Amino acid sequence: MMREIIITKKKPLKGDDGHKVVSVRMKDETVELLDKLSEQTNRSRNELINMLLEEALQQVSVVDSE
Repeated sequence: MMREIIITKKKPLKGDDGHKVVSVRMKDETVELLDKLSEQTNRSRNELINMLLEEALQQVSVVDSE
C-alpha cells in the first residue's frame, strides 16, 4: 500500500512580504518635519514616507534636459 506524501506550503521568509528595506540619508530638518507630521497624524514615520513617496511618484514627470 502506498503512503500519501504530504508537503506543506513554505511560509514566506521574514521580509518576504512584498516590501524591501531601503536606507535613505535625510537632512535633520526633513526628519523633524516627518516626526511632527507623525505626531499630528498618529502614523509612523515609515508609513508617512511610504504614503508621501507613493503620491509623489504619481505626480512626477520626466523631461529631456536641454
